[in-house]
This record gives sequence, structure tokens and C-alpha cells, in this order.
Amino acid sequence: MIVLLFVGAVVLGYLVGSIPVGVIIGRISRGIDVRDYGSGGMGMTNVIRTLGAKAGAIVFAADVLKGAVAAGVAWGLFSLRPDMFAWGLMAGGAAAVIGHNWPVFVGFRGGRGVNTAFGALLVISWLVAVICLPLFIIVVALSRYVSLGSILAGLAMVLVMLIFFIFNMEPLAYVIFGAVVATLVIARHRGNIQRLLTGTERKIGQRTEIP
Repeated sequence: MIVLLFVGAVVLGYLVGSIPVGVIIGRISRGIDVRDYGSGGMGMTNVIRTLGAKAGAIVFAADVLKGAVAAGVAWGLFSLRPDMFAWGLMAGGAAAVIGHNWPVFVGFRGGRGVNTAFGALLVISWLVAVICLPLFIIVVALSRYVSLGSILAGLAMVLVMLIFFIFNMEPLAYVIFGAVVATLVIARHRGNIQRLLTGTERKIGQRTEIP
């Protein structure tokens, strides 16, 4: 039974995370695939660059919701298994991030997973999310690099989760969730890291011209 619960949480979480909201918005609003422009992602930042702030806001809200729904589904599945509850949320939330990054519905070409991870984190540990969010906002506001803010916020999530675990405020499963998600986020930002080091990374607000 417990195996079926984990399979359900992972499969449903992955499918929810795979919903390509950025691609859908691009095709509806401009008849384009946003992944063919800018950074090649389908997340908020690339949508803002290609389609504008309003479209980016819609994608942001939807991607956050994907993570929250995936973790919420896992919450429901494991509500009667308190011994495995934290592990279930970890599995469902991480699966949503994987789905966003490698979505089955659009050829496994997705985004960076930051907003979907944030949505899952709000359900898994809202306090950690609230602690990390200001860091992201401050870094982006000062540097205008969303990628830098995302990477540092991901690392901060792991650190805060670890501190909370040491003081018995969060279970080990949530530390592993943070480590897995941060690894995925950083791995998906490899190109951004190279551009940050060479000074060629695009700043937020810079538009991508569409022919």
C-alpha cells in the first residue's frame, strides 16, 4: 500500500509539474514557443523577456500553483500515514520540479523549476519559504539577475532546512527535499552561471526581440 502511495505522489506530482504553462501562454498570445527565444526556458523570467510582464505574472502564479498542488496531493495521499507523511510530501514536491524541468507534454524541454519548487516549499515548510523569499528579492533587486537570486535562495533553503533539522524543527525528509531541489535548480542554471562569470548574463527587464 505504501508503495502505491509513493507511486501516486510521484506520478501525479510529475504530471502536474509537467503542465507547460509558459508554452501555452506563448502559443495563445503570440503563436510562438517561448523556448525558441531568450534563455530557451518556459518559466517566468523568459516569458517576461519574450511576452511581457503580464504574461510573466500569469506564468509565475501558475508555476507556483503547480508545486503547491503537487505537494497538496501528496499531503492528501499520506494524511493517514503520519510515519511517512514528510517523505510523501518530499517525493510529490520534488516530482513536480522534475516535471517542470523535463515536461512530458512538450518533449521534455522545460524550465529551471524555481517557482514550482517555491510553491511546493510553501506547502512543505512555509516558514522556510518565507525566510528564503526576502533573500531572493534582495539579490534580484540589487543585481537584477534572477538567476543569481534563484541560486542563492536555493542554497539558503538547504542551509535553513539543515538548521531546522538540527534543532528538531523539521524532519530529515525536508532536508533531502531541499538538497534535491537546490541541486536541480543549480544544475539547470549551468549556462546562467557561466554567463554570470563572464558578465554576459541578461538582467531582468531586458526584452528579447521576436521577429
